[in-house]
Amino acid sequence: MEQEITIRDMAHEDIEEVSALENLCFTTPWTETSFQYEITNEDALLKVAVADNVIAGFICIRSMLDITHILDIAVEPGKRRRGIGSRLLQNSIDALKKLRPDIKHITLEVRESNHGAISLYERSGFKKTGVRRNYFRKPPEDGIIMGLDLV
Repeated sequence: MEQEITIRDMAHEDIEEVSALENLCFTTPWTETSFQYEITNEDALLKVAVADNVIAGFICIRSMLDITHILDIAVEPGKRRRGIGSRLLQNSIDALKKLRPDIKHITLEVRESNHGAISLYERSGFKKTGVRRNYFRKPPEDGIIMGLDLV
């Protein structure tokens, strides 16, 4: 039986659980303070995916001047490849289009070795647009720049 996933705005009460998921997924994780900053930033959009009353994934997107960037996205390792990342991404893009119809393009960086994430982004319409040399640390790795045109 497929479990039900709910996508909703991230709340302050979610930050501890989101931070634990961040620490599980990344070698250079954000701090709780980083999430607290973004959740109060009027130019940021933060969403969580909830399954069985547990946060299974999250996304953080921020618009800075004329740039909209996916800053952070993660899905709990045991729940990957079940459509949670796709739903988080699509729900957030749909919300951005309504909130900020002036946004024309979204960017992100992804580890060049993260083929699962690259595939997710490509299925969502993102295209590879460049490389940032040694963008990631622990371990050092190039970042693939990807972009999505919304027009």
